[in-house]
Amino acid sequence: MTGTLGKTVFVVDDDEGVRTSLSILLDSVGYVPVPFASASDFLTQYDANRPGCLVLDIRMPDMGGMELQQELASRGAFLPVIFITGHGDVPMAVQAMKNGAFDFLQKPFGHQDLLDRIARALEADAEARHTLSQNEEIIRRHATLTPREKEVMEMIVGGQANKVIAMDLNLSERTVEIHRARVMDKMGTRSLAHLVRMAMALEHPH
Repeated sequence: MTGTLGKTVFVVDDDEGVRTSLSILLDSVGYVPVPFASASDFLTQYDANRPGCLVLDIRMPDMGGMELQQELASRGAFLPVIFITGHGDVPMAVQAMKNGAFDFLQKPFGHQDLLDRIARALEADAEARHTLSQNEEIIRRHATLTPREKEVMEMIVGGQANKVIAMDLNLSERTVEIHRARVMDKMGTRSLAHLVRMAMALEHPH
């Protein structure tokens, strides 16, 4: 396993041909491909402590890519997700990006384009894991939040929408958006799932 840590690329696609060709490509450049035929297969074997990134088909029978993304987020798993989309799936992919996906690629795509995005996703994963391993850094970042920002962060982590937070705190939605952006900026993340993990680290410091 030495030297391969952080080079794992999970591939979830119901098309066997796609899984095979991507696995051969990834293997040829030194990555460790781990293919799955369905989202549920992936979930049963996924270990949140294993570094890597996920190349995920957005449309699959049973559980689709976006459902899998939401399930991972609810588990606090911040694995970077690169969606593979068909021509008609761009609006879905844009929504997936808003939900915290790392990137998306439209078929047909060039091999180098995919490899470049995978390299960036693996870097982001390593950075996020490094941050999580630094509990002191998380505590330091959290201490820079204002009392109101801490309140907003708690509500975001609790899964409350901006509209609900605005009503509860008697603020405008725009003000909540500004607080939310500041929380993300000060905590050093763009991902809601990562923010959830940091909040968990604050509650249970090792």
